[in-house]
Amino acid sequence: MNGKIFIIEDEPSIIQLVQHNLEKEGFLVASSTNGNDGLKDLKKFEPNLLLLDWMLPDLSGIDICKNIRNNSSHKNLPIIMLTAKGEEEDKIKGLDSGVDDYLTKPFSFNELLARIKAVLRRYDPKVVSNSLEFEDLKLNRFEKRVFRKNIEIQVGPTEFRLLEFFLSNPKRVYSRDQILENVWPNNINVESRTIDVHIRRLRKSINIDKTKELIRTVRSSGYSLI
Repeated sequence: MNGKIFIIEDEPSIIQLVQHNLEKEGFLVASSTNGNDGLKDLKKFEPNLLLLDWMLPDLSGIDICKNIRNNSSHKNLPIIMLTAKGEEEDKIKGLDSGVDDYLTKPFSFNELLARIKAVLRRYDPKVVSNSLEFEDLKLNRFEKRVFRKNIEIQVGPTEFRLLEFFLSNPKRVYSRDQILENVWPNNINVESRTIDVHIRRLRKSINIDKTKELIRTVRSSGYSLI
């Protein structure tokens, strides 16, 4: 996971295309097709960046941007505006409302990806960094490899996402619901016991040669990376 990106866009085909390609790049993605629902879901998802369409069926992207900039909990959220409006006056209006970058439709995914990474590097470089490390544990996002004491460890795709999530915020305790939302964002049928099974598998994988236990169970609260 390179970070979490939320999309507010009323064209399902654009959402599907962008989400599919961003997930291939290692991003965790969620979306909404209108402004009111998008503002509500945004608070739950807590993304690292927002892709925001200008023309929506209820609120305009400009209104949404102003709402976010006036919200103390999200006022610093990076925003890239996606729009068919290509006139210089429109771009200035969008930037004046508080967006960080502006991309005119139609756009190529490669250009969008470059803009996303550039904005994320300005706000939080570690979000798009190649590797994550904690004590003697190292995860390479791009190569999808995990090492403990410089020994490569084999983990399944779900365990990889779990470990990446923990490594992004070590020492923070996450409830099962928070883990579910971040590691299985689109799967509403996952049960809490399924999370426990994957945690056990991850523990077994990373605990080599009687090494220090790194995943801590916090009774009645959840799990953390020590």
